[in-house]
Amino acid sequence: MFAARACSAPAAPWCGLLALVVLAGAAPREFSSDRPDATEGPFTIEPGRVQLEMDFASHTRFRAAGAAVVEREIAPFALRFGLTPSLEGAIQLAPWKRERETLPGGGHETRSGRGDVTLRAKLNLQGNDGGGTAWGVIVDLKLPTGSRALTNGKTEAAVLFPVAFDLPAGWSGGAMTEATVVYSERGGYRPAWTNSVTAGHAVAGPVGGFVELISTVGDGAAVALFNCGLTCALGSEAQLDGGVKIGLSRAAPDVIFLAGISRRF
Repeated sequence: MFAARACSAPAAPWCGLLALVVLAGAAPREFSSDRPDATEGPFTIEPGRVQLEMDFASHTRFRAAGAAVVEREIAPFALRFGLTPSLEGAIQLAPWKRERETLPGGGHETRSGRGDVTLRAKLNLQGNDGGGTAWGVIVDLKLPTGSRALTNGKTEAAVLFPVAFDLPAGWSGGAMTEATVVYSERGGYRPAWTNSVTAGHAVAGPVGGFVELISTVGDGAAVALFNCGLTCALGSEAQLDGGVKIGLSRAAPDVIFLAGISRRF
């Protein structure tokens, strides 16, 4: 076991260099992606590393006020970057999205542009490097930077508490609760509460599968979704994935299709 000693002031630069050498030679943390399920992971990436998590494209179909809406996004992504061994930052953005709304009378309206930016900080509190159970806290801040036709023009925030744990028979599990302050279409800010639970298992070789339940209450009618999909590891630093979310309540989207990639650098 290697034990580091405190550095005196004159030796501090050399100790910093030694620390970098030790970190560079350390085994990399096991790859973990926050996609494609909605339950975020409590794990952070190592300081000095960057991880890109991106949809190739997503397709959502839902109904709003009697109108049928189809929403498509191209390359929405999250860029995660390690700050300390237990803290990371991230930026999330949809560079281009398009909504096509079919009105009850048969007419159409189309809106397109960029989505809002979300800034994120994630702190792991236990289990970053194994141990059976891990948990942490995430803080999100949504900034109204998107195209006017696609955003409510309001700043919104959320606090998330993700947990990951081992299950019997080779299953892995995760759960998350999220408290959000959103600007309601009815006017004014309102609280919303989202809960999710997910379970995954290896299927064959590098391929794994997962199932998930998601619910949101607080702003309007309750939303419930069932989510399932597949992941495929591409070595130790990347993953392909795809999934489908199916609405279980009247207020939920009818269906959401997505496929994407995660890559650590």
